[in-house]
Amino acid sequence: GPEFVTQCPIRPGGSYTYRFTIQGQEGTLWWHAHSSWLRATVYGALIIRPRLGESYPFPKPNLETPIVLGEWWDANPIDVVREATRTGAAPNVSDACTINAQPGDLYKCSSKDTTSIPIDAGETNLLRVINAALNQPLFFSVANHTLTVVGADATYIKPFTTSVLMLGAGQTTDVLIKADQRPARYYMAARAYQSAQNVPFDSTTTTAILEYKSSKKGNAPKLIMPSLPAYNDTNTVTAFSRSFRSPQKVQVPTEIDESLFFTVGLGLNNCPPNFRRSRCQGPNEGFGNFNPKRDTSKFNLVDPPLRNMVAVPANGWAVIRFVADNPGVWLMHCHLDVHITWGLAMAFLVENGVGELQSLPAPPSDLPLC
Repeated sequence: GPEFVTQCPIRPGGSYTYRFTIQGQEGTLWWHAHSSWLRATVYGALIIRPRLGESYPFPKPNLETPIVLGEWWDANPIDVVREATRTGAAPNVSDACTINAQPGDLYKCSSKDTTSIPIDAGETNLLRVINAALNQPLFFSVANHTLTVVGADATYIKPFTTSVLMLGAGQTTDVLIKADQRPARYYMAARAYQSAQNVPFDSTTTTAILEYKSSKKGNAPKLIMPSLPAYNDTNTVTAFSRSFRSPQKVQVPTEIDESLFFTVGLGLNNCPPNFRRSRCQGPNEGFGNFNPKRDTSKFNLVDPPLRNMVAVPANGWAVIRFVADNPGVWLMHCHLDVHITWGLAMAFLVENGVGELQSLPAPPSDLPLC
């Protein structure tokens, strides 16, 4: 858990075994470090499959492949955030994006180590796409192939087709892809979605290869690149986000016990006159303030999907309802790690309820100590 919020950090050379009960979730989640910027390199997929004797709510795919999107710095990421904290500036943006830990062959430094996903003609592959990037929402697409979205954040949804995904930092999306094209080698590609104006971001493109096993090895034709949206294509993002629907009617909580109202903003204190510019480089524009005058009468309470991650654009807002049935201290924060450094985080304290799964057990014997 987040260090000094839900537990003390695991010390160097130490270990700790997490024990938890999975209830009401199925699909793709992921785990990651929650100490400073260690999440830049310490993460992995967490896959929850159907129980024995049960099946997917869609035809079983021939194979499954985790696709983990990430960011890479040509520096120690801890040093990157420390320098930003010292000066007040935004941290340096990443030098590359990655797919399954490889930047791909569009970067000179990694052209020989591009991730390859083999597939037979006619097969269907379940791609479990995870955006593990620290600070960047990402578009993802596969050249000449249609993606059928069937799940998100360990929850099945009403399937829909698309040519491009957009995943906020920390989000997961499960898609079916069928090998129904001419046997060849096709690029999978991901690059930034950045709607905020005048904010630096990593504009590079990471690639992997969807390779038909029957494609000819010798004299292989040039790889086919997908058409990715423009970096600021908010219309595509909005259309994609609005396509998510629950597969059946959802029992949305209608009796509200607590109404919480939060505004999220960025402090804009001027640099003291006796400070050099190198010591004070904070951003000069606020973001993310809730506008209570918006029309909230059009919320869809019939079939919203369950999500543990909500992507809120700059100067945007969201209304969320949840039942507090999981006791403990839970960190609610922006999943852009640069924003945590600026204080965009808070904690919910959920007290014990009724029943075994609604009561905190005693601390385990190997719980790390501070």
